[in-house]
Amino acid sequence: MITSPHDDLDSRVRAAAMAWLRLRCTPEDPVVSRSELLGFQFEGHTFPLIDNQLGIRKPQGMAAALSILTTYTSDGARAPYEDAVGNDGLLRYKFQGNPKHYTNVGLRVAFEHRVPLMWFFGIKQGLYLPFFPVWIVAVEPERSQVAVALDEAQRHLSVDTVTSEIERRYSQRITKQRLHQPVFRQRVIQAYESACAMCRLRHRSLLDAAHIIPDRDTRGVPAVSNGVSLCKIHHAAYDENILGVRPDYVIEVRTDILEEIDGPMLKHGLQAMHNLRLTLPQRRADRPNSGLLEERYERFRAG
Repeated sequence: MITSPHDDLDSRVRAAAMAWLRLRCTPEDPVVSRSELLGFQFEGHTFPLIDNQLGIRKPQGMAAALSILTTYTSDGARAPYEDAVGNDGLLRYKFQGNPKHYTNVGLRVAFEHRVPLMWFFGIKQGLYLPFFPVWIVAVEPERSQVAVALDEAQRHLSVDTVTSEIERRYSQRITKQRLHQPVFRQRVIQAYESACAMCRLRHRSLLDAAHIIPDRDTRGVPAVSNGVSLCKIHHAAYDENILGVRPDYVIEVRTDILEEIDGPMLKHGLQAMHNLRLTLPQRRADRPNSGLLEERYERFRAG
């Protein structure tokens, strides 16, 4: 028997899964593994939160989809977030093959009954950053996709044709802040094995994904090769051109900073970085793009 999205079982599953995610995903460790999602326990039984093979999880016996998943792909495999955001600033999620496939029907039911879902976004092989609750706010069969709202504010925006430029920019900002920035941060930090590339600090909550070319620049794409994992001190110093990174990955500290006399933070935290080499990711595809580093380094020298 298939339950409707308003049945007690459906509501209990969604509530239990999201409550578990809130406890499991902390600021220090916000990502969850594939094995954890497949092994989720609900009322004494294993109840996977993702499908073992498909991107949409529509459990047997439930009418609406429970979750959607975006598989991790490296920067070289596709452009980051290509075709993922509409002119209205809302994210799109593609159907699973045939529009009449039971998983796609589950997305339609989720839209019709306005039930919340979970979105698991791949940031490394077998690791996902969860976003929840999210809602399907439009079905676009001609494009084989649905529109997804990341929060309550986006749920009430006009789909496809926004009513004003202010509304469109607001929706785009939500998408950037709620999904693009967190995904970029986690992908970069995972690539650097949760350590600052300069000082090797390993406290995740004190790490940032620093852009080489800033994201306000049209070329400042959210790709791992345009990022470096830095602790908050070195991120700020990099952004303020107190230190720079040469295309050969060697750190330079500004001359006037090297000549200053102050306390231990200046000496050990900044001056000691001069002429050290960045600790790089193991995968070459994840390492900083030398062309972007050179452009940013020239800005540092000019400053």
